Amino acid sequence: MPKIVDHEARRMRLVEAVWSLAVRGGLEQVSLRKVAEEAGVSMGQVQHYYSSMQALIRDALDRAVQAVNATIENAVTAADTTSPEAILRACLYALISPAEESTRLMRFALTAVGRAVSDPTMAKVLAPGDDELLALTAGLIAAAREERGSAPRGDQRTDADICWSLATSLGVDIALGYRTPEAAERVLNHHVEQVLR
Repeated sequence: MPKIVDHEARRMRLVEAVWSLAVRGGLEQVSLRKVAEEAGVSMGQVQHYYSSMQALIRDALDRAVQAVNATIENAVTAADTTSPEAILRACLYALISPAEESTRLMRFALTAVGRAVSDPTMAKVLAPGDDELLALTAGLIAAAREERGSAPRGDQRTDADICWSLATSLGVDIALGYRTPEAAERVLNHHVEQVLR
């Protein structure tokens, strides 16, 4: 009976190795050989799944973004509520989570920022919130204001953009050790209160 190979698990193992290496020494320290060593596999296996270092780095970045998005979705599910305000907070607060994995993903994204300056593909992956996310968040803000009995005001889409920019910035501060998650939560909570007041 032929051995069943889980190709997705193998790719993920290589991506995890990239994340770990990049967080420890920056992207410039990541090579196919080091990824093979970190993952405990042969160079041939790395090259079987990725034709170049650039392809591996891009996949690692795509998967990091997907993992962050999954963290946000999981936070909303865990909140187990239909309250627009609670959902809004769960989404935003997911970016300042004290969880080790969240911090590692944010640190990896930071290592990719320098490369994104000269690589439009990577820059696109790292671009701030897309239209769908901003539209969803603007809708949550409008519904949360209505739920509180606050009068409609301003541009909810701009408010949504600022909320995500602030949450991302605070997540970066946590990843770099500039703030504790608790301090970041106080700042984000203050801003959300201002937005919904």
